[in-house]
Amino acid sequence: MGNKTEADIQIEPIRVEHIESFHRCLDAVARERKYLAFLEAPPLESTAAFIRENIARDIPQFVALHGNEVIGFCDIRPKALEGFKHTGTLGMGVLKNYRRQGIGERLIVETIAKAKGQGLDRIELEVFASNLPAIQLYEKLGFEVEGLKKNARKLDGVTDDLVVMALLY
Repeated sequence: MGNKTEADIQIEPIRVEHIESFHRCLDAVARERKYLAFLEAPPLESTAAFIRENIARDIPQFVALHGNEVIGFCDIRPKALEGFKHTGTLGMGVLKNYRRQGIGERLIVETIAKAKGQGLDRIELEVFASNLPAIQLYEKLGFEVEGLKKNARKLDGVTDDLVVMALLY
């Protein structure tokens, strides 16, 4: 599985035919219990509704594909409230065997480009303090730390802080 060349992995806007594969990818990352706020993917029906809504609203959401399988994802959900519509919240994940190969960076760059083209000029995210590779990637791409939520998560008896980051352009 991992260690594929850059050409083996395609970055594309999510499509309806990606839903089941996206759901498997999301579930695998969530079940690692390290990187996402939830510990398993929502039911397939909920995930499908989320993706269909994103497609209908032209929400910036991209997937990394190895063949027909989703091996990573990134989305930026614009805020709906007046006064905050210039802001989007970034979420992403990459399957374990595909990390540290530049796939996450490619996903973020594509997703931010679309978000920027739609008028978003503030992208924010929260990342667990223990996820140093992700924090380093975000900083490389220009995100800055804005704050820290101490002991934000307590899971399996272990606490972790949440780092609040944002990219302004």
